[in-house]
Amino acid sequence: QVQLVESGGGLVQPGGSLRLSCAASGSIFNNNAMGWYRQAPGKQRELVASISSGGRGYYVDSVKGRFTISRDNAKRTVYLQMDNLKPEDTAVYYCNLAPAYRHLWGQGTQVTVSS
Repeated sequence: QVQLVESGGGLVQPGGSLRLSCAASGSIFNNNAMGWYRQAPGKQRELVASISSGGRGYYVDSVKGRFTISRDNAKRTVYLQMDNLKPEDTAVYYCNLAPAYRHLWGQGTQVTVSS
């Protein structure tokens, strides 16, 4: 059974940084693109960044230049380095395959950007 466990969220001031981690169990990780998604209160969940199995990244315009997605296939872990955080980045962040598989959503990790 594949599971995804997100960690690394927290409360940070505007302009600050956080690094999210997503650890995957099972063998599905290495051969698939992975994505970080977020859902803000009252909004739909959206894809923020994704990374191919070969390491090519994709970013939504609102985070380009501020967020960096990476993966360590040996550790079955995908990371999201978030710099210069803004209040509008506040959301619950999730990882999943890209495109997402509905049965893989985990609990997510809360990111709150506030002074």
